[in-house]
Amino acid sequence: MNIDEANTAAEAAATELTMTESTDTDAAAAPVPVRPDSPTFAELGVRPESVAALEAIGITRAFKIQEHALPIALRGADVIGQAPTGTGKTLGFGLPLLQRALAPSEGADGFPQALVVVPTRELGLQVARDLDAAGRTRGMRVLPLYGGVAYEPQTEALTRGVEIVVGTPGRLLDLAKSKQLRLDRVRALVLDEADRMLDLGFLDDVEKILAMVPDDRQTMLFSATMPDPIVALARRFMRQPVTIHAQHDDRTGPSPLTRQLVYRAHPLNKIEVVARILQAEGRGLTMVFTRTKRAADRAAEDLDFRGFAVAAVHGDLGQGARERALRAFRVGKVDVLVATDVAARGLDVSGVTHVINYDCPEDADAYVHRIGRTGRAGATGVAVTFVDWEDMPRWRLIDKTLGLDLPEPPETYHTSDHLYTDLGISKEMTGTLPTSDRTRAGLSAERLEDVEGKRGGQRGRRSGSSGTPRAASAATPRAASTATDRAASTATDSEAATAGSRRRRRRRTEPGTTTTASAEVSTVDGTQSASEGEPVKRPRRRRRGGRSAAGAASTDSE
Repeated sequence: MNIDEANTAAEAAATELTMTESTDTDAAAAPVPVRPDSPTFAELGVRPESVAALEAIGITRAFKIQEHALPIALRGADVIGQAPTGTGKTLGFGLPLLQRALAPSEGADGFPQALVVVPTRELGLQVARDLDAAGRTRGMRVLPLYGGVAYEPQTEALTRGVEIVVGTPGRLLDLAKSKQLRLDRVRALVLDEADRMLDLGFLDDVEKILAMVPDDRQTMLFSATMPDPIVALARRFMRQPVTIHAQHDDRTGPSPLTRQLVYRAHPLNKIEVVARILQAEGRGLTMVFTRTKRAADRAAEDLDFRGFAVAAVHGDLGQGARERALRAFRVGKVDVLVATDVAARGLDVSGVTHVINYDCPEDADAYVHRIGRTGRAGATGVAVTFVDWEDMPRWRLIDKTLGLDLPEPPETYHTSDHLYTDLGISKEMTGTLPTSDRTRAGLSAERLEDVEGKRGGQRGRRSGSSGTPRAASAATPRAASTATDRAASTATDSEAATAGSRRRRRRRTEPGTTTTASAEVSTVDGTQSASEGEPVKRPRRRRRGGRSAAGAASTDSE
């Protein structure tokens, strides 16, 4: 399935985000500053068709991670790439995948030849979009697979044929176990953001996926950090991998192009401070990170009330609402995105100038990935972090780990002079955006797509919880037996059972009453008698077929 095309109406509904985002490729992949002496992709050995596709979106020279990884990966060797977010890892592994895969015009059989495993649906959509752009001149079909949407459009796309699959572990396993996704033709596999998959508990699923693909494959693993479980995974499933470090400053940390400011702020005054920061000179797209979903909603509502074009993204939102917010943020209909850590990774949006940590991050890793949304690919950015008084021990640990030399943030309110001088805010600014500056269309201008389909979406949600498509499930023997017994019952028994059912419902709706009766109760062990005024015991199990009149009467007294 090409991301720019939808061959069926159901698929169009399920993959609208991907198709919409692909139209914004030029904006998202706009040229960014690179070293003038950086090699071109042609000089690194990338095939001419991919070079032409990248030139069409303004990408001509390689970044550091691409410069070091491409010569090795293009030879087919296993690669471990350790680099922070925003350094161009996607093309570092994506171009070798496209190089090794056959296009439909080159004899591809329609089965996936390359697989990219990602931890989140947002990252999966981003990777699929970039690979689609790089392989467009050859007609390479790239399919993102992720949960939260219906199975049918994805399985239909697999049936039509794809060359590269990008997916989250859960949905990949579901489709592979149901024989909808074949992994026996995969010649190259990538684990992107491997440390994030460890954090989310996907490592066991990843190992199952690795066991399904052929042994004679190329494996590439990319991660910002390398905890011990990831190292152990690499040793087990990779063959003499070459490790590449492309870090900012000899260690994984924030980009030096991101200016970091830390303030000790009072919880009741944070929204006032944020309202001033959002009116700073030169501010573009801005991401605000909160610790909880409720805090994200509250901050978004407050900023919306103050006149800012804002949207929220967190785990409680449905997939359609999340994608609607991300689309509006990408195209600039809203310029403030309030999010929990669900969006800290995998969201690559061009033009994010400011990141605000509304709540102090949990640890150094979360801090790095949050502020990594700005200062990407050679661009500059500003990161502002609020630290409550009770968060000071946590912040000191983050500061020490990253060597920021900011252990005692200054106490800051919306009236503090240093806030205005640090961020270039005019003293005339208030906590409300002036009406003349409210030029964004807002979230309401972005259409909410039914990404799960009309009726298929409900099936997808139900099947997602069970791990298998609902269409593949069959009636259980118990259900079949019950249907047979019901057909064999007499009309008299059915009427008695119906009347008993109605009486049971009426009794249950009466509060504070105890059901009593004088009846015989049919059980597996025999017949029990209950005198009037005594509670009737429920039978452990009813006889299925051939119930007698006594059995029908017992149904009334249950």
